[in-house]
Amino acid sequence: MTKEEFIAKINAALADEFEVEESVLTPEAPIKETLELDSLSFVDLIALVESVSGVKVAGTEVAKIATFGELYDFVYERM
Repeated sequence: MTKEEFIAKINAALADEFEVEESVLTPEAPIKETLELDSLSFVDLIALVESVSGVKVAGTEVAKIATFGELYDFVYERM
């Protein structure tokens, strides 16, 4: 899977799960504010990323990631 295909796949899943438009999921957009994450929905985000990518992700690793671009790079590098 190319990085572009991965980004499209994860954005579609995020938009569906968090009920946002895919157009707001830009590489420079802040994750927590864009998805309005609290601690419980943050766990949902991790589970969704793992499900879509097949990569096991520690919450402590993802907690340091601020933007969608950082998230894409972090997960894609581990695929």
